[in-house]
Amino acid sequence: MNKPGGHKSLGEVHNSIETTGKKSRWKRILAFLGPAYLVSVGYMDPGNWATDIAGGSQFGYALIWVLLMSNIMALLLQSLCARLGVVRGRDLAQASRETYSPFANFILYLLAEIAIAACDLAEVIGMAIGLNLLFGLPMIWGVSITVLDSFLLLFLLNKGMRKMEAFVIGLIFVIGLSFLLEIFFAKPDMGELIKGFVPSLPGNGALYIAIGIIGATVMPHNLYLHSSLVQSRKIKRTKHGIKQALKFNFIDSAIALNLAFFVNAAILILAAAVFFKNGMYEVAEIQDAHKLLQPLLGNALAPTLFALALIAAGQSSTLTGTLAGQIVMEGYLNLRIQPWVRRLITRLLAIIPALLTVIYYGPGATGDLLVLSQVILSLQLGFAMIPLIHFVSDKKKMQGFHIRWPMRIASWLITIVIVGLNAKLVHHEIKSWLATAAHPIYIWIFIVPLAVAAAVFLLYILIHPLVKSREVDRSHVPHTAGQVLGNIEQAENYQNIAIAIDFSLSDKKTIASAIQIGGAAARYTLIHSVETPGAMIYGNSIQDFETHSDKAFLESYQQELAHQGYRIEVELVFGSPKKTIPKVVNAGRFDLLVLGGHGHTFFKDLLLGTTVDSVRHRVDIPVFIA
Repeated sequence: MNKPGGHKSLGEVHNSIETTGKKSRWKRILAFLGPAYLVSVGYMDPGNWATDIAGGSQFGYALIWVLLMSNIMALLLQSLCARLGVVRGRDLAQASRETYSPFANFILYLLAEIAIAACDLAEVIGMAIGLNLLFGLPMIWGVSITVLDSFLLLFLLNKGMRKMEAFVIGLIFVIGLSFLLEIFFAKPDMGELIKGFVPSLPGNGALYIAIGIIGATVMPHNLYLHSSLVQSRKIKRTKHGIKQALKFNFIDSAIALNLAFFVNAAILILAAAVFFKNGMYEVAEIQDAHKLLQPLLGNALAPTLFALALIAAGQSSTLTGTLAGQIVMEGYLNLRIQPWVRRLITRLLAIIPALLTVIYYGPGATGDLLVLSQVILSLQLGFAMIPLIHFVSDKKKMQGFHIRWPMRIASWLITIVIVGLNAKLVHHEIKSWLATAAHPIYIWIFIVPLAVAAAVFLLYILIHPLVKSREVDRSHVPHTAGQVLGNIEQAENYQNIAIAIDFSLSDKKTIASAIQIGGAAARYTLIHSVETPGAMIYGNSIQDFETHSDKAFLESYQQELAHQGYRIEVELVFGSPKKTIPKVVNAGRFDLLVLGGHGHTFFKDLLLGTTVDSVRHRVDIPVFIA
């Protein structure tokens, strides 16, 4: 089979982990373990806590079957995502871009961004609550400082995929151990617990909580994420290699998602055993749950473990939300931006509603906001699930690895259940709003048309892949398609070359590269910019020590090169090199600018900026970076 081409999903880590050279079966399995753990943290984030605590305190163990059903749904859907990524080498957003119209892809992108923002909202609130419970930090400050974890993802990505997976698995271990001890303290009623696996919906509020649990468990952004993360493994593009990769990725998903089910079940069981048992049916706030654990369990360690697990859940989940944001933006819009900018966008979209809620309604309203965020996630699910099932059912595009009829039927049944529950919830909410609103006309003008439009769009993405005649060939790289070049005449050698000098160890390489291009016949101009504060203010009027020193160094370069037979001129300028170098180059009659690569990495780039990138965008001649 041919290796898929085009732009690679999450190019920083694509095919970065070798799996083909492992001789031992266990080593091969271990090489594939990891992506599903990153996905699984989305199944145990603070949003799950809110719905699980609400479900356990209001209905006891009765809704644990919803968690089990959600876990089975999740396992099936995540296995479909892994299949799409492994076989086609496309993530879900990229596959959608190849199938639907640009307008439909834009709508799907907006819906995916809403889902990611809703997910990140849960992480922001969860982290802020955890910091408040553990250290007494006010909620408004906790929400504000969560923006700082934007840099954690960048740091972990620079360290490699394996280290990021190890970090997340460590956080999962903290969460799992904390709740294992919590259940030991709570001593749940095993008989009632077993009865909870029998499907039932005790009361009207149970449907809202059940949908929230499904939305918190089966998350739309995880479908995009998993289809991309599996491509971090380098596999043999043969039938046997792909079949083996699908098998090992399923094992990875089964282990990771069962761990997530344990955590979610533990939270619901804890709420049922502690709050429902004691008649506290209205405990839906994480803060209230934390406060009541010690007096009800008689153990001082319980609330501390609860807060630590909450912080670990929020921090681990925030990483995956950022990666998913990058995937949907690149896949749907064919747009790449700096990862730290992408991270800030995602986080700010979550921080703003969280701050507004805390400021205007107080910290007590964050629990309702958490549950609402999970219901929003559930409403987005159909728009990601339907395209996914279409893509992995296509025999031609899946090269024989398409899903068979039993799995296809199960997938569509899951979709019908989730979309049907969501439709029932939307109908119920709109009906109640119309009955209680002071001005129901606004509901008819704004809400009802929006619900109808969503239903029509859902039908479109369902029907379109069945009736469209051909695949749409869209680029997965952020520039136009290659052009027909025709006959290109060979240009004369560069005659007038500008060389940017910074008196560093890279000068020799930069000058040597320029001379190799221009040879002895070209004329060279050495340009250096004085960056002292005085130079920034007074320009060429400044006569400080650094100006005299830089001028002497520049003239020494000129004399040495002239002695070797080269025609050399010098140009000393004053101010930021990002502005002065382009100004000199554009004013002169230069054919080429040669720049040395700077030595900054990561934080220095963020703090000091990159001269090369700034200069090359401001000059109108070719730039050679040595």
